[in-house]
Amino acid sequence: MAGLPNGVRYLPGRLDRAAQEHLVDLVRAVVARAPLYVPEMPGTGKPMSVRMTNCGSLGWVTDKTRGYRYQDTHPVTEKPWPPIPQELLTLWEEVADYPRPPQACLVNFYSDDARMGLHQDKDETDLAAPVLSISLGNTCLFRVGGTQRKDPTRSFRLQSGDVVVLGGEGRLCFHGVDRIYPSTSTLLKHGGRINLTLRRVT
Repeated sequence: MAGLPNGVRYLPGRLDRAAQEHLVDLVRAVVARAPLYVPEMPGTGKPMSVRMTNCGSLGWVTDKTRGYRYQDTHPVTEKPWPPIPQELLTLWEEVADYPRPPQACLVNFYSDDARMGLHQDKDETDLAAPVLSISLGNTCLFRVGGTQRKDPTRSFRLQSGDVVVLGGEGRLCFHGVDRIYPSTSTLLKHGGRINLTLRRVT
C-alpha cells in the first residue's frame, strides 16, 4: 500500500477463511489456559477497553502500580503462559524476515466499542525484530503514523485475515485502532475482533 512508512508492510487477505477459523480454535485453547483479563493503565489504574491474554515464554502485561512490562506468568492465575501455537511460529518464519522466533504473542479482544489509542511498541529490548499483527473477526480502522507522536497519520481498514508487519524504520511507528465496524465478519459467533501480535522481546 502506497504511503505507508518504510518498513511497514500490509498483507491483505494473508490468511484464508479456513486458516482464520483454525486460528480462532487455537486462540480458544489459549484462553482456556490463560483467561482474558482487563489490563490497567499505569499510574491511573484506568481499565483499558480491550481484554487480553498472552501465549509464549513471555507475556506483555500492564497494571496501575508496575506499569508496562513482560513477565513469564499470567497476572491473575500466576501460571506460565501457554506456548505459541506452531501455526503462528510458521507464519512468523514466512513473513517476519527475522532469524529468531517470537517470544510473546499478545491476544487482544476488542468488543465492538473498544479502541486502542496511538502508541509505540517499545517495551522490548530487541527492537531490530519486527512486530507482526494478525486481524481476526470484525473489520477495524487502523491508524499508523511516524516515529514521533506529532507526525502525520493515515488510516485504513484491516479485515479478518489481514496481516501487518512493523519492521525496519517503521518498527517504532505510532499506531492504534480508531474503531471497530460491527457485523463486518461472521468469523466470531458473538462479534468483536481478535488481534494477535507476535513480538521478539530480548
